Amino acid sequence: MSVGKQLWAPWRLEYVRSADEMPGCVFCSAAAGDDDEEPLVVHRGERAFVLLNKYPYASGHLMVAPTRHVGDFTELVEAEALELHRLASTAVALLRGSYGPDGFNLGWNLGRAAGAGIVDHVHLHVVPRWSGDTNFMPVLADVKVIPEHLLETRRRLAEGWPAEGAPEPAV
Repeated sequence: MSVGKQLWAPWRLEYVRSADEMPGCVFCSAAAGDDDEEPLVVHRGERAFVLLNKYPYASGHLMVAPTRHVGDFTELVEAEALELHRLASTAVALLRGSYGPDGFNLGWNLGRAAGAGIVDHVHLHVVPRWSGDTNFMPVLADVKVIPEHLLETRRRLAEGWPAEGAPEPAV
């Protein structure tokens, strides 16, 4: 039996422990703001938007969130759910073309026990993965190496996002 590699991010524990103490909702603040650079917003849709995770598991770690503040996955309306998944599909295609990852993890962390750092506003994670992307740095030194500044990643992805009305990317 082969053992799969695990996505391990011990540095996130500090963030998860303090997430409830942060004022306001990070997603609502990003959705309401006019500045896309500081909150790392990559794309805004009609009912949802895409932003980089400020505490990434890997380079290019995106989150797709509804614009409306909703904390219960079952309360998403059909149009929101459809747009969230369409944006995630576009994000996968864009990341694949821009960074060439070997695979992806996509997922919803619903509730603190499931790993959600922000429990009151649902969001879908899109995490690009590369073969061998876990090395000695996080294991021995509790350090994650992200080879590109988050603002540069945001700029590249925002500029590469397909224009409205453009054909859907092939995934």
